[in-house]
Parts: sequence; structure tokens; C-alpha cells
Amino acid sequence: MQLFITGATGYIGGSVAAKLIAGGHRVRGLTRTPDGADKLKAAGIEPVIGSLVDRDVLAAAARAADAVIHTANSDDASSVEALLPALKGSGKRLIQTSGSSIIADRAAGEPSERVFHEDSVYEPLPERASRLVIDRKVLAAAHDGVHSIVIRPTLIYGRGRGAHAHSVQVPKMIAVAKKHGVPRHVGRGLNIWSHVHIDDVVDLYLLALERAPAGSLFYVENGECAMRTITEAIGRVLGNRPPQDWPVNEAFTELGAAAYTSYGSNSRVRAAKARAMLGWQPKGPTLIEEIERGCYRDEIRGAA
Repeated sequence: MQLFITGATGYIGGSVAAKLIAGGHRVRGLTRTPDGADKLKAAGIEPVIGSLVDRDVLAAAARAADAVIHTANSDDASSVEALLPALKGSGKRLIQTSGSSIIADRAAGEPSERVFHEDSVYEPLPERASRLVIDRKVLAAAHDGVHSIVIRPTLIYGRGRGAHAHSVQVPKMIAVAKKHGVPRHVGRGLNIWSHVHIDDVVDLYLLALERAPAGSLFYVENGECAMRTITEAIGRVLGNRPPQDWPVNEAFTELGAAAYTSYGSNSRVRAAKARAMLGWQPKGPTLIEEIERGCYRDEIRGAA
């Protein structure tokens, strides 16, 4: 197959592209810069020069591909509005990357008992309302001859397989520990996030490409823990330094809105649908294993 991937220089897109290329597929990737083009070429990906606002570029690349995997920006409506008409009536697969922060709250480090699945009814935070609109538009395109699929990863961890090796949340928490000399979590850190290893995320994308019905939505998780559990693990690697509570208004000055919608929120989901419908069987190391004995250990020790 020939695939077109947006975000091919990124964490998810680059990792998916690497696995596809290893499996003998041809991949074209969107990039804005010559430096990005060089990185794609080095990874065996044919560069497509353009950005998410270049609708003609996106449409042409989508029409030329056998399938499209959109990983560049979950909240960008313009790119989706370019891809859907280009794929209309083609029966081609379009995988839209969303995220489980779509159901996040403003808990400021407090726990929640709410657990979501694909059919749960909820009202997203204002910051995530546009993402829900995009997800629904992509899913509805199944009625217009687009084999559309939406994937909502949770907190992703582990080393990426593409040009960009690092995710967002855990590396940022490590960076905070380096800056302050001690791990910090928003509020009491009792808020809970589901999580999943990047290798297992990649496996789910490939299974969805092969098996997912048109108009299907999948959460991606393989466990969950409180943010305090993460900072405690970072603290152990730092030499048994206990984490500190971080008032959300203070965390906001360093983390921005993510202090509320990510690091201080709850995002608890279940991926039973992916397991049952696609036969997905995650097998990557746990988040705490990666922190204490895996890809994050040396990085954390550099803060000691």
C-alpha cells in the first residue's frame, strides 16, 4: 500500500510510519520545512511539502494514496475539511487521531470515579469542544463513502520509532523535576489518567488500517494510574525524593492551560472495543517500568 501520513515527523506519525515501512509499505509524509524533508527521507519516507493549511496539497496527496493517517493536529478543522471531500466516495481508509483529553475534567489534582467508553455521553471542556465536532464529522463521512476511523490515544509513553522520539506528558514531568530538583504534581496528584505504550499504539493503528469497520471509534489504553504515582516513580529514580504538591494556579504559570486540562485532570477510559473488535493485545512495558528501568531512567538520573 501507499499511505499518506500527516505528522510523519512527529511522535505518533513517525512511529506508525516506521512500522509500515518495515512491513514493506510505501509512505509519503507531510512536512513544512527542508529540515523536515531531510528527516523524512532519512527514515525512508517521501516528503510532501506543505502544511495543514495547504488544502490543495492535502487533497492531492490523499487522492494519490491508498489510505490516509492524520496524526498532525487533533484540533485542526481545516485539514479535515480538505481531506474528507478528497476521499469522498473512494472507500479509502482515513484514520483521524484524536485523544482522550476530550473527556478530561478540571479536577486540579483530585480523583474521579468516571470511566468512559466509546458510547459514553459527556460534555467536553470548552477547550475540547471543537475536537468532538471534528471527530463526529470524520465518523459521519462513513456515510459518504469514506472508510473513516477515529482513534483516541490516552497518555502515551515510551520511546518513539520515528524522527521524534518523545511524547509530551511524561517528558514534561521529568523536565519539571529537573528544573525544581524535585518531582511535582498538580494539587494532590490524585487525578488519574489511562495510559498506553507507543509500540502498542502503533500496533492498534495497523490493526485499524486492516480490520476496523467504517465509522468506528476506538480508545487506546492499557492501564491507568494517578499522576502522583508517576511523580513518585520519578522521585525514586532521583534518589528517593518525595514529590511535592503543586497548586494549580502556580502550575499554570509553567504549564499553561495543560495544568487544568492535562496534568491536573482525570482521563479514564477503557479500550475493550479495540481488544474485542480488532484483536488488539497490548504487550509493552508498563509506565512505571519505563520510568524506573526503561527509556526514561537515564534522562531522570541526569537531574540528580
